[in-house]
Amino acid sequence: MAYAPLQMIISPVVALPVENVDTDQIIPARFLKATDKSGFGEKLFFDWRFSPDGTPDPDFVLNQTGGEAQILLAGTNFGCGSSREHAAWALYGYGFRVVISSGFADIFRNNAYNNGLLPVEVTPGELHRLFEIYRNAPEAAWSVDLPNQQLLTGRDEKPFGFTINPFRKTCLLNGQDLVDYLVERIPVVEQFENQRDNNIY
Repeated sequence: MAYAPLQMIISPVVALPVENVDTDQIIPARFLKATDKSGFGEKLFFDWRFSPDGTPDPDFVLNQTGGEAQILLAGTNFGCGSSREHAAWALYGYGFRVVISSGFADIFRNNAYNNGLLPVEVTPGELHRLFEIYRNAPEAAWSVDLPNQQLLTGRDEKPFGFTINPFRKTCLLNGQDLVDYLVERIPVVEQFENQRDNNIY
């Protein structure tokens, strides 16, 4: 199993109302030498979290929370820039399982799926409303229900729906990356190949 299965997330929210957050801001390039996923959570948004002297910046949102939030509410075009998979590693390593935005870079979206992150895409109007809801109740827990593809904010509003590719949904529900999915289906593939060989001859 590549990562923990994702079914229902109930969590406080970290709000980052910044547009066009690129992968170098998510995980600076100087930290990309490592090829193991461990430890990248500590480097998430490093140049925003820490001052040049290494002290935490008290104005940055991750330094104002207890680190228990699993939901990141972000501005549009999140994850643009380079294709580094380390950005997804850093977000997952920090503890996030869901990123909400009105737009994601395609490569980041795929990297997120492959590493146990659920990118929830909403409309620009819905994103504006979600930031309003957060500002009115920043301590409230939100719920992300993957089986039913719904986001609930704890307010008396109808759920926000979201779409997801059925294959990606299956992988997230089962905690599988692409390799896990294929390995699990080796017997089916072998059976198909054997039947095909028999039909040829």
